[in-house]
Amino acid sequence: MKTAAIITAAGNGSRMGGPKQFLDLAGQPILARTINVFEQTELVQEIVLVVNEDDLMRASEFRSRKLKKVVAGGKERQDSVFNGLQAISSDTDIVAIHDGARPFVTIEIIGQSIAEAAKFGAVVVGVPVVDTIKKVVSSELLVAASGGVIKETLDRKELWAVQTPQVFKRAIIMRAYETRKQDQATDDAMLVEKIGIPVKIIMGSYENIKITTPTDMLMARAILEARKKLEVADGK
Repeated sequence: MKTAAIITAAGNGSRMGGPKQFLDLAGQPILARTINVFEQTELVQEIVLVVNEDDLMRASEFRSRKLKKVVAGGKERQDSVFNGLQAISSDTDIVAIHDGARPFVTIEIIGQSIAEAAKFGAVVVGVPVVDTIKKVVSSELLVAASGGVIKETLDRKELWAVQTPQVFKRAIIMRAYETRKQDQATDDAMLVEKIGIPVKIIMGSYENIKITTPTDMLMARAILEARKKLEVADGK
């Protein structure tokens, strides 16, 4: 069973003043840290990296024996993933799609999601929400005032915050993109859901954050520091 990882890093980083995936995090670009996790696991055989066209040269400098191609992204995230899907090897069985700005994914999470996708066909990782979530109805007046009216309080026991990787049998994700790519979707699983295929969710990690804001960078540094302390305590 051959698994290819598509790492998406084509965002413009507007909230960070530039492409966040190339920002330094304790001596390494965020994207390099993300690639390195997939490099280390034996369950992934190839990596396709998707970046902005302006970043192609910079991204090609990353060193990874599994990095098969660096391709340009599209206007929307869905376009970028589709470009990545076109670049993976034809003999790929499983496709893992991961955000380049999530450097704290673990080998264990990747391995479990691949194993579950091989059995179930479509899998995402996530974590149960810890906050109370309210559905809000907004009028133009309220939006202008940065507010809204609460319509209902959702049952927290049924709500998960979805992360990546999102992992699929190649035939499933290709069919989803070939038939529903033009649909509005905030993640890959939504397109798979739209073709009537159930998606399983498995436990991710609260450390598996997506770095999109300066506050996230502070959290990322704290996670790194905590991991270093654990390694010292374990004698690694």
